[in-house]
Amino acid sequence: MRYLILSLLTLLLFICACGDSADDNRITVEWIYSDTAKAIAAVHKYQWLEDNTAILFDIRLEKKERTFLKLDPQTQSELGPAVDREKAVASLQEYLGKEDSTEYLEWPLSFDPYGNYAVYLYKKDIFLLDLAASEFRRVTQTETAEKAPRFSPDGSRLAFVRENDLYIHDLAANREKRLTSDGSDTILNGTVSWVYWEEIFGRRDIGYWWSEDSRALVFLQTDESAVTKMHYVDFKPVVPRLITQRYPKAGTDNPVVKVGLMEIDSPQIKWIKLEPYEYICRVKWHQDNQWFSVQTMNRAQTELNLFYIDRNTGKNLGKVLTETDTGWVNINDDLYFLESGNFLWQSERDGYAHLYQFNEDGSLVGQVTKGSWALRSSGGPFWLRQSVVNIDEEHSQVYFTSLEKSSIERHLYRIGLDGSGLQRITREEGVHKVSFSPDGKYYFDTYSNINTLPALALYSRDGERLTVIAEPRPELLEELQLQTPELFTIPTTDGFPMPAQILKPKDFNPGKKYPLIFNIYGGPSAPTVFDRWQGLSLFFDNMLLNRGYLVVKFDHRSATAISKKLENRLLKMASGPREIVDIVDGIRWLKSQPYMDPNRVGIWGWSGGGSFTLNSMTNTREFKAGISVAPVTDWHYYDTKWAEFTMKRPQDNPEGYEKTSFVKTAKNLHGRLLLVHGTYDDNVHPQNSWHFIDELVKENIMFDMMFYPMRKHGIADDPAKIHLYNKMLEFWQEYL
Repeated sequence: MRYLILSLLTLLLFICACGDSADDNRITVEWIYSDTAKAIAAVHKYQWLEDNTAILFDIRLEKKERTFLKLDPQTQSELGPAVDREKAVASLQEYLGKEDSTEYLEWPLSFDPYGNYAVYLYKKDIFLLDLAASEFRRVTQTETAEKAPRFSPDGSRLAFVRENDLYIHDLAANREKRLTSDGSDTILNGTVSWVYWEEIFGRRDIGYWWSEDSRALVFLQTDESAVTKMHYVDFKPVVPRLITQRYPKAGTDNPVVKVGLMEIDSPQIKWIKLEPYEYICRVKWHQDNQWFSVQTMNRAQTELNLFYIDRNTGKNLGKVLTETDTGWVNINDDLYFLESGNFLWQSERDGYAHLYQFNEDGSLVGQVTKGSWALRSSGGPFWLRQSVVNIDEEHSQVYFTSLEKSSIERHLYRIGLDGSGLQRITREEGVHKVSFSPDGKYYFDTYSNINTLPALALYSRDGERLTVIAEPRPELLEELQLQTPELFTIPTTDGFPMPAQILKPKDFNPGKKYPLIFNIYGGPSAPTVFDRWQGLSLFFDNMLLNRGYLVVKFDHRSATAISKKLENRLLKMASGPREIVDIVDGIRWLKSQPYMDPNRVGIWGWSGGGSFTLNSMTNTREFKAGISVAPVTDWHYYDTKWAEFTMKRPQDNPEGYEKTSFVKTAKNLHGRLLLVHGTYDDNVHPQNSWHFIDELVKENIMFDMMFYPMRKHGIADDPAKIHLYNKMLEFWQEYL
């Protein structure tokens, strides 16, 4: 009888729990990765054209309804469709047949500067869409793949890479021309190796640069023959396929990269001679087309040099400027040549990212921005730094985005080139992503805050809103009963206010004890806390909320992006014992709150956040459970450029590599761990997890594991994401 009563009570509780779940959990993981959910926070994609009009593309619409629209900022009116969608789709299907990807228009890789053509890659070949004719043209038809197509500034030519050689296609003549001929598996012309693609150019294949007159190209040639190899096994063929990747592990040989210059009409290559260097960081043409600049960096990444190169001779005109830092120099894209002959340059020489003006010879004119705040871009990977969005030389002003108001916001500012008259232009609290028209008279602002869905609007350069292109649509959220996070700060023991956010239920009871899940990333100047809409992650966090958990994020001081001073704390000891002090301070502060259950705290993160999950679970006893996705477990396993900017080479910092290795501390794992990785992760290699797992096995420590076949670092396809996040829900339910 006692057993029967207990069984009936258990069944009743299960039915009640299921009833609550069905009533409260309107969000499912499957829904989060549906087109419906993805469109809720979407706004138009756009590209400015040289005539100062813009092409827009409304991705909130069903795929078959999307088309290109033209906007004239002077009248703030859409000029109507820029293409006949149905005719264009029919034209594409004549080449490729009727497939899912040919049933609708997609946003292209780019438009030419005048909006005449859009370039696409379909089935590894290049296609052009003639917008006026609404017809596709097949540019290439080869057995091998083409990549990195980019229009010349005058729109007359298209450059691209095939089998690691550079080609151009003349649009008017419909003729192809080969520019290099020595491309191979290890010699890359005009395309970049993995470490350059990821770490230097921010996941962009930037290996060549058109001159402004469209008659010359500067390009990188990379020799990867000395670079160490990684291997992956594709399980699908009956006889598995072995995939090889060139990837320079910390302390090993980097690819050897040099700079070439060629005139399109007579492509004899001039190889540029530079002082000894390890990395080519940036190339930029001067607008007069007579010379271009090259930025180089040493292996330790403590010195970055700027050179000018003569176009006619390929001669190095000399070093103009050297940037140094006791920790490392961050690469940025804020170099601008002024009509006066001077140039603007971003530097962290005073401990904060600011703009400086220099004479053409590199002598300092003056500091343009200053203060205990930093310039910062508002879009793209966090390691890409480009804050200047417009320069108005007529009025001697520069427009930029920065953290001047708050480290968790991004605003547009204007200042005189002499450093006078700083003015914030964007008013609404939150994050603003800004893009100016070529003439600098108008800008698009994609804006949101933590409680407000994104909107896209057109403004005059003085901040006057001219028209709203995409309004936020909160009505789409009404049935979800969505909660948004509260922003606050958590003090460290020495008083640093760490930016933080917490998600609480609508019926929050301060007298109740809640379990907590802490989501972390933690990289240098890579914050997670922003006053902006939280995207799809907010939906998942609400699923956790509906299951009884509070969800929190906070950034240790070196992750806040506030200053270079805070970044440099990590020198020779990244993702290790220094950051963990702030993390423990934050968790203990949270545990001290009356509404927290200190015995039920979980932690999870991806990539760097996966590393910090392992750090926190092997070097502290604060967490009951954790999920680590694609973690770096030992800096020896990561790439030269990223591992070495903080850690330097293993042979130069053996103690640092030892003290930051979670393989070494795996035996101390405290709490239940779910370890997740993709078997084709070419960024953070699966060997990171394999080694950590091997140490757990040696110690007979139980854990959970989920490996995703042939998925890369992002485990990016929807089925895998759906499976992973459902697995996470299951894990938290069982162990937290």
